[in-house]
Amino acid sequence: MIPLLRQFSSFFWIGLVVVGVHYGVLVFLVEIMRIGVLPATLTGYAAGGLVSYLLNRHHTFKTGRPHEEAGWRFIVVAGIGFGLTSVFMWLFYATMHLPYLLAQLITTGCVMVWSFAAHKFWTFRFVPPA
Repeated sequence: MIPLLRQFSSFFWIGLVVVGVHYGVLVFLVEIMRIGVLPATLTGYAAGGLVSYLLNRHHTFKTGRPHEEAGWRFIVVAGIGFGLTSVFMWLFYATMHLPYLLAQLITTGCVMVWSFAAHKFWTFRFVPPA
């Protein structure tokens, strides 16, 4: 259980960096560039995704899985996360009319659980050849 907690802790701290990138892009696009919230949050999600891949590959999961395998798997998981982000932001912001940063915070928590499990058990899981 302790190794799993350490791994999740690493994922969480890296996630704070990723959230900084995501929210920085989001706020910049909404407040400065006057772009709509939904396209801005998805752009921020994509920017954060690149940072997430690089940091989690090396620090959280320490995988031996080649980029050719882990990369496309990461894109699939991130694509699903992108879809979840769209749905949750639509639900919390567009439907429930929560402030966009609160909606994004709730969305981030939901998508983080999905992402950790998917990356741990599929994206970066590496079984060395026998």
